[in-house]
This record gives sequence, C-alpha cells and structure tokens, in this order.
Amino acid sequence: MEIKVLGPLTAHENGVSVVPTAAKPRQILSLLALQSDRVVTVATLMEEIWGEDIPRSAATTLQTYILQLRRKISAALDGSRRQAKDVLVTQHGGYLLQVQPGQVDAHEFSRLAASGRAAYDAGDHHAASGLLGRALEMWQGSALVDVRVGTVLELEVLRMEEDRMAALERRIDADLILGRHTGIVPELRVLVAKHPMHENFCAQLMTALHRSGGASRALEAYQRLRMTLVDELGLEPSARLQRLHQAVLSADPALDLPVAATG
Repeated sequence: MEIKVLGPLTAHENGVSVVPTAAKPRQILSLLALQSDRVVTVATLMEEIWGEDIPRSAATTLQTYILQLRRKISAALDGSRRQAKDVLVTQHGGYLLQVQPGQVDAHEFSRLAASGRAAYDAGDHHAASGLLGRALEMWQGSALVDVRVGTVLELEVLRMEEDRMAALERRIDADLILGRHTGIVPELRVLVAKHPMHENFCAQLMTALHRSGGASRALEAYQRLRMTLVDELGLEPSARLQRLHQAVLSADPALDLPVAATG
C-alpha cells in the first residue's frame, strides 16, 4: 500500500484508493499509516477521535470504523491472496497497519533527511544538499492538509513540520557552503516573507545577499526582522544575528565564501 501524508492524504492498494470519505476513519487511517508496522492502541485511537469526551459506545464505534477501512482495503485487494485483516491487523489491545518499506512518504522523508544530516556532518555538502532536497520535494503541502486532526495527530503533524523546517535550513546551509548563494536568494526571500520572525532564514538571506554583492539589501533584511521582533514581541534580535549585522556593516572577510568552495 502506497500512502502519502505530506500534503493531502492518499492511500492506494493495487492502484485503488482506500481512503474513506468520512472524517473519523480518515483520522484512523492517517494515524495507523504514520505508525505503520507498529501497534496503535485502542486508547490512542479513541483519544485521537474523541479527545477527552469518549462516549460509552466508543469501542463499538471504533470497531465499525475499522470494518469500514477493511472493506475499502478488501475491495482494492480483489484477486490477491492477502485479505484485509492481513493488512489491517488486529493485535492485543490495538491495531497494526502492515506496509512494505518505502511505501509511506513520511517515513521516506525521515530516512532521506537523516542521510542528508549525516552527509552534512561528514562534510559532504554536495550529498547533503541532494539528499535533503529530495526529501523536501516529497512535500505536496502541509502535512495531512485535508484531514481533521485530533490531539494525537496534531502532535504528529507538528513534529513533521518541524522536521521539514530543520531539513530546509540544513539544505540551505549546505548550498551556502557550496557557493550557491545567488541561486538561493529568491527562495530565501519567499521564506523570510512567510516567516518574518525566523532568525535563521534571515541570517541565511543576509549571508547570501552579502556574498552576491548586496550588502545594503542584507542590512535591509536585518532591519525588517528587527522591526518585526520589536513590534510583535518587544525583543531585539539574538546576539548571533546582531554579530552578523555588524559583520555585514564592517565587510568582515569572514563572511566571504572560502575560495575552495564550489557549487
């Protein structure tokens, strides 16, 4: 079964969609997919669907939702030796969705991102940029954008989005080291506009602009961030960003790209 959660929810078996239309079964499928090949307890599923207001009929209703999912899977398995109960497995105290390795996009993203981080830490910035770029290309929008999320999925979505941002920052760091500063300026401008209080994106934009001969624009980017932080939070930029600002003002050679770096 091929499942995508990095954007709209999709799940296909033999090319046939097994995604239900009703909201709660979609939540169940999403949670089982993110925890594929691991048991998701009945208590966790109930918490996701009903939060703290679990009805007396919850156990029976949950079984009905599982049956609905199995019917969708069974229709997609038409002619296969496997049965729906072999894919959506009942385990002691919960349920398990069996998925082949590489079939859940969120898991593939995590694998590629981890490889990219390892390559970066090892000093292989070409590989890091490529691996992290491939990981980020898997995103087709906000995670589970068309699924109503409860308390459990909300945390999963938050974790995935944080991982996405971390991978993006690291990929841009690798590109800066590789001397691709001019090429990534447009991307960074968009990111800074979307995240006006994100200091790392601002710092990366300032560095890219400085190396592209745009020191004045780098200083403008700093001032925009500072004004936003002061107006919204009553805070000054961090000491690290203030040092970067001073380095741009003084044309510190330390900001320049090492001669050996190439894209």
